[in-house]
Amino acid sequence: MIEKNTPQYKQGDQKKSQKNLLNSSNGLHQEKDAGGAFGDVHNPLWFSISETAKLGGVQSKTIRRAIQSNAVKYKVIKNRYLVDFTSVIIYLRSKKKLRNKLDNFGVGQYINEWKE
Repeated sequence: MIEKNTPQYKQGDQKKSQKNLLNSSNGLHQEKDAGGAFGDVHNPLWFSISETAKLGGVQSKTIRRAIQSNAVKYKVIKNRYLVDFTSVIIYLRSKKKLRNKLDNFGVGQYINEWKE
């Protein structure tokens, strides 16, 4: 990497190198995007699979199935999956059976009205 003090260094080079580091195929960090209705959230919440399942009122198998089908946004850090909670909420609200589990056993039981 080029040192900051050398004249060849550019501001964009640092961002590119950080992005390449994050997206490298060494298995330390990978991120998959399934898209979402809320667009870019400034401070997304990333939870482990078990935490996400508890908050969603479903089993961890359900979250793993959503990851496998690319239905939720996730990243892998040191062989651990971290799931974006916004995309999980969108996924759980998309199917009636999962919506009922979210509303009755997950965080939905504390929310009076969902924002569409």
